[in-house]
Amino acid sequence: MRKLLIYLGDYKKETVLAPLFKMLEASFELLIPLIMAQIIDGGIADADRGFILQMCLLMTVLGIIGLVCSVTAQFYAAKAAVGFSADLKHALFQHIQSLSFSEIDAIGTPTLITRLTSDVNQVQSGINLVLRLFLRSPFIVLGAMVMAFTIDVWAALVFVVAIPLLCLAVFGIMLISMPLYRRVQGGLDRILGMTRETLTGARVIRAFCREEEEIRQFQEQNKALSRMQMFVGRISALMNPVTCVIVNGGVMALVWSGALRVEGGYLTQGEVIALVSYMSQILTELIKLANLIITVTKAFACGDRLQAVLETEPGMQAGRGSGQAEAAAAAGQRPGSAGRSPAEEQEEAVCFDHVCLTYQGAGAEALTDISFRVKRGQTVGIIGGTGSGKSSLVSLIPRFYDATKGSVRIHGVDVREYSLKELRERIGMVMQKAVLFQGSIRENLLWGKQDASEDEMWEALETAQAREFVEAKEGGLDAPVAQGGKNLSGGQRQRLTIARALVRKPDILILDDSASALDLATDARLRRAIRELEDDPAVFIVSQRTASVLHADLIIVLEDGRIAGLGTHKELLETCRVYREIHDSQFKKEGRHDGR
Repeated sequence: MRKLLIYLGDYKKETVLAPLFKMLEASFELLIPLIMAQIIDGGIADADRGFILQMCLLMTVLGIIGLVCSVTAQFYAAKAAVGFSADLKHALFQHIQSLSFSEIDAIGTPTLITRLTSDVNQVQSGINLVLRLFLRSPFIVLGAMVMAFTIDVWAALVFVVAIPLLCLAVFGIMLISMPLYRRVQGGLDRILGMTRETLTGARVIRAFCREEEEIRQFQEQNKALSRMQMFVGRISALMNPVTCVIVNGGVMALVWSGALRVEGGYLTQGEVIALVSYMSQILTELIKLANLIITVTKAFACGDRLQAVLETEPGMQAGRGSGQAEAAAAAGQRPGSAGRSPAEEQEEAVCFDHVCLTYQGAGAEALTDISFRVKRGQTVGIIGGTGSGKSSLVSLIPRFYDATKGSVRIHGVDVREYSLKELRERIGMVMQKAVLFQGSIRENLLWGKQDASEDEMWEALETAQAREFVEAKEGGLDAPVAQGGKNLSGGQRQRLTIARALVRKPDILILDDSASALDLATDARLRRAIRELEDDPAVFIVSQRTASVLHADLIIVLEDGRIAGLGTHKELLETCRVYREIHDSQFKKEGRHDGR
């Protein structure tokens, strides 16, 4: 938590002025019981109305000054807390963007959402209350005790006993409840994860009539979280009654001892009232301090969780940039370049050299000993059963994951030598799930290329077989797109995401099962249009349909993360059992192995 305080660095003035003005307010508040004692002993006892009026005016002035100080302190505390929260969220978001897929998978999306929202808000509330009360409440408590000693030492001994007991109760409850609040936040993560999954998969849940099961699981998790919150809430709730019992016991002892001191002539009635007022101030402030401790306990638990995210080091380090990498290659320092000329390496668009991939925490390799070369302008089909490693393979090209063994090279340069920005600007990738953002069609296409012209957009839409339905929409390129593209059909979403990848004119185009929602005729037109692109990109088509890859220059057949076959359509029909089985399952008629 302490490491997060660096985000208060731009608000040093506010973090000083907020408690300073609160201390001023507290100083004026400590004077009030003394003035009340003067009114009772010097005004009411002598029936001096003028003196009473003067003291009342003085109390009013002190009250107004205290109010101004309090409002000013609140302003500075709120400014510092909100600014701290904004800077922390920015730092968290920026850091999360720097994490690789492996770290994000390990931490979990639901907990990242919780930490960016609920946890940051808890820390913000903690900062706000600390700036306002952390110095003020102890100052009032100690100040009241000091003022009591200035009135009467013997009677003030009650404060010496009561205050340590109060501190013991407050801090004891805090130490017990702090780890419990961490468990509560963990339970909240699980609830959020379940809610997110349910909302995302609502259609699947309904399709398989699993509503009752999902409701039951949610209720179980929700009840577990509720029980945990109630348990820690009961412990925290002890703070107010315990402090009230101690303080009221102190007031009773004070009144009893004060009465004896008044009877003996050592104290006046006004001074006893002042002592009781100071004890009441202590009660009020300790109740505030108790609430502060509860909030700060939550804030510390949440701050530790936020700090854990910020301390997660990105496992993927950006390279030096291709310019330096190519200079190193010219000097013969490029990995795996032995025996090949720079011209051959430049012609080579993508090369996998004995690549293996193991996901973090996995017991087995997802990819094992993958080796192949792809030249510029070639089309590569990647096919295999579910879980064979198709998406894992293409995810290594833009460095979503790093190979655990071997190397992946683009134009002869290891992908780890490129800066991530430069590497990914060369690549156009369309994911399995078509992801569109709320806005317009134009805004979604500009994600592919920020300065794309309208002609470039229409050209990309035409290649992606999306021009016809975009022109038919009211507004054309400015037609609205709902969040996730929910106002579009599955095929329309896929074609727009393909157009978004094409608009940047990439050197390497990766279509990761991105035409699954298209009919065969549209899919064929799309593949023909991509083959006719003037820029001659290297194209990777991931599919489970042999019809989508049969015209590819090279087809890679994967089985359990290994290459089961490598060649053209005709070659694989003769030599690869896995490919033949996939093809025969889709083309039932005999003699249709040519794909016509």
